[in-house]
Amino acid sequence: MLSDYNISSGRSGEGSLFGRLDLVALCLYAALVVVGVISITSASYDPENGGIFSPTHNYVKQIIWVGISWVIGIVVLLLDRRYFHMFAVPAYVAGIGLLIAVLLFGREVNGAKAWFEFGGIRIQPVEFAKIATALMMARVMSSYSFNIRRLSDLMKVAGVILLPLGIIILQNDTGSGLVLCSFLFVLYREGLTKYLYFPVLFTVFLFIVSFIFEPVAIFSFLLVAFTLYSALKTYAFWAHLRFVAAVVLVSLLLCIFTSLSGYASLMITCSVAAVALGFAAIKTRTMQLLWPIIMFVYAMIFVPTCDTIFENLEPHQQNRILTFVGMKSDPQGIDYNVNQSQIAIGSGGFWGKGFMEGTQIKYDYVPEKHTDFIFCTVGEEWGFVGTTFVLMLYMALILRLMRMGERIKEPFGRVYCYCVAAILLFHVWVNVGMTIGLMPVMGIPLPLMSYGGSSLVAFTILILIAIRLDASTEDEERYA
Repeated sequence: MLSDYNISSGRSGEGSLFGRLDLVALCLYAALVVVGVISITSASYDPENGGIFSPTHNYVKQIIWVGISWVIGIVVLLLDRRYFHMFAVPAYVAGIGLLIAVLLFGREVNGAKAWFEFGGIRIQPVEFAKIATALMMARVMSSYSFNIRRLSDLMKVAGVILLPLGIIILQNDTGSGLVLCSFLFVLYREGLTKYLYFPVLFTVFLFIVSFIFEPVAIFSFLLVAFTLYSALKTYAFWAHLRFVAAVVLVSLLLCIFTSLSGYASLMITCSVAAVALGFAAIKTRTMQLLWPIIMFVYAMIFVPTCDTIFENLEPHQQNRILTFVGMKSDPQGIDYNVNQSQIAIGSGGFWGKGFMEGTQIKYDYVPEKHTDFIFCTVGEEWGFVGTTFVLMLYMALILRLMRMGERIKEPFGRVYCYCVAAILLFHVWVNVGMTIGLMPVMGIPLPLMSYGGSSLVAFTILILIAIRLDASTEDEERYA
């Protein structure tokens, strides 16, 4: 079970495990953890709440979790890399079991039933489900006969992702569930055609614009856009112009001479035109025409359902979407956290106000300043320089993980490293985006920096498994 026990510090020793570890990745990981502890200390220290080393302080609790994480991390590094492949399936099954258990018996926090509580300790199983899903993704995609372009294999991968995603959404923890969508990046790296990504982005686009524009305006825009696309592909500009003119004319005539609304008239005309063009494209084998037709028909089906989807969301989720698209303003309510976070980051200026000198942080104007909004603590106290430094650390770690994935020759390690990089990228992108108002608030922590034991331990395991798999590359090269 344990291998490579020679724990020397040099990289040249044949039996040295720790000498073969990627020290750059380890240092980047450690630097982010240290910056996180410093930021949590600044955000949560209260001189009236016990002494400086009182266990009631959040930063003291986080230091304890750091110690626990590093002990677990050493165990991970000592495991033979074959065990990660061997235990991928049991870990995935256990992860799914924990997600179901917390859905049935867990404690509800902030509207999400996603926590187990033992005494004063809370554990969030979804953080560990990410590890299990990443390992299972690597296991499935590293099988001998796997081909990402084969429909049956693609469905296997989709099942691995969608099963935990569905359970997490049932927990009302949509933000954590969306993290698993970051694995689309991994599928792209492994050769999934780019054309399968457009429907996903198109769906998100339709969902957002459905709150801003009327359906008639949306479909009019899509009609012109897809017609222009088809004209550019076929170079038949006048024919496509006449087509648009005919659709508009027929729609207007239906609206004028019947009791149908403008929306109904447009939909009827477009439906008939789409069917006719679809048959024509198939008959003439003009596939460049078939693609926009399919997407337009999909839009006609999906847009009317957006209201139903929106109504089934929780009230706080509806408010977050409405405020994000600018249809609702609530400075003292749903917008309060983001507004105060923006003020804190903006007040930091170029150099920041200094350690424990941030007024927005010190006087509790920013809720969740040590958890989901830890980035605004960095922004106010260390300014543009500090936030840039933190983002550069994350960027360097993500790029390092991708490099590790590329130099691992076997598929299991490569896929897993890219899974970890994708999870980190999604977390950083969403968390930083929501603190500066560019993303809706989703309750996603900043990796390795936000206060929380479950998140810290899970990300430690995620990253160190990747480092351990990378270290095994030298073993293979040495004994090849």
